Amino acid sequence: MGNAIEIEGLVKSYGDKTALRDIGFAVREGSCFGLLGPNGAGKSTTMKILSGLLEPDSGRVRVLGLDLKREHARIREQIGYVPQGIALYEKLSAADNLVFFGEMSGVRGKELKSRIAEVLEQVGLADRAKDQVESFSGGMKRRINIAAALLHRPKLIIMDEPTVGIDPQSRNHIFEMIRGMKRDGVTVLYSTHYMEEVEALCDDLAIIDSGRVIAHGGLNEILDHFGTSAVYLELAAGQQPPELPGLGEIRPKDRGWTVETAKPLEVLSAWAEACRRQQLTVKQLEIVRPSLETVFLSLTGTTLRDD
Repeated sequence: MGNAIEIEGLVKSYGDKTALRDIGFAVREGSCFGLLGPNGAGKSTTMKILSGLLEPDSGRVRVLGLDLKREHARIREQIGYVPQGIALYEKLSAADNLVFFGEMSGVRGKELKSRIAEVLEQVGLADRAKDQVESFSGGMKRRINIAAALLHRPKLIIMDEPTVGIDPQSRNHIFEMIRGMKRDGVTVLYSTHYMEEVEALCDDLAIIDSGRVIAHGGLNEILDHFGTSAVYLELAAGQQPPELPGLGEIRPKDRGWTVETAKPLEVLSAWAEACRRQQLTVKQLEIVRPSLETVFLSLTGTTLRDD
């Protein structure tokens, strides 16, 4: 398979503020690609450019084999965009909302009626088709938002924070939908602040900060390259971890402690032996892989971003 998205040298400014500075990455067809970054990093700007909602200042963008500058109308016909905010008419029913968005996407008549039934089934809301959207929970509204983006059978779905403020059942249903899209060969560009979602769904990812790509590649590749392994120890209540002189800093985590280290086997052996000598009750002792959250914070910093 080739690439569904290819971006080179993408630049976008708003007045004297540069939102994107020479952005570049590629997204494989049929994959789920995570686009990550702190607030104001340039994620939403990138997705809006790909969706045809914004024009870049410069750079080369190809989407589904088409040049964005010359063939943006054809590209928009093949893209489904799920915005961060709920884009629905609260006083209309779920089905009437989908009629409106389907016609906006060029789907009409019998085909639209058939597609509405299919996507409502897909998002698990076939039994609520005639109910007003204002009666729906946040998770249900999110799922209708996604249904609206699927009506015209897009080859690329762009999802901007699709699980914000929803219940675990709706989140799990959205995850299963995304996995189903991938099996059908649909490409998903997925932006979120929830690192565990990227680890669960995405094959590849790019991390953007201050308008630049600071990491790009396969999930495991990025974890291996930028992350550090750790050893996790959990003891019986009230017990404290043995010291490990010269082997790393012990930090509290969950119900136990971790040591980030380039020598995990040495740390694990030392902790196991120290616990044996001190007759401590070990509930858990294991080497844990680097988390994406740890890598993300190490690359982008821990300072709050409110813009």
